[in-house]
Amino acid sequence: MATWFGVGFLPIAPGSWGSLAALPFAWAITSLWGIPGLGVAAAIAFLGGWWAAGRIARASGQHDPGFIVIDEIAAQWLVLLAAPLDWRAYAAAFLLFRIFDITKPWPARLVERRVAGGLGIMLDDIVAALYALVLLLIGEGAFGVRP
Repeated sequence: MATWFGVGFLPIAPGSWGSLAALPFAWAITSLWGIPGLGVAAAIAFLGGWWAAGRIARASGQHDPGFIVIDEIAAQWLVLLAAPLDWRAYAAAFLLFRIFDITKPWPARLVERRVAGGLGIMLDDIVAALYALVLLLIGEGAFGVRP
């Protein structure tokens, strides 16, 4: 679960691979169960990821091992709650999240440094996702992307 079926072991930028791997699952979940279904899936991924990431971090002795990507999955799904089922919206959600996940603007960097264990691994990405979600909603309003 923590590596999202092994995606976290892909070479170079495992977080980006994890975020990319989240997209088709989100599309399928949203197609079948709508935005509420994706919200439930994001919550389950967050809670399960909190547990799994904590166990893996303790076992590896690392604060936030790069191969753990369940945090990207949960956070990317959170951003996609604001996206219509349109490849352009999904691309924008992906790019916005990756920018904020990589740069970690305040308070994401603070959370990353101060909150330990599985919760810290998950929570800094959720904070980054909130930035991306807000910008996506602003963009949708400004450009009229939402149907």
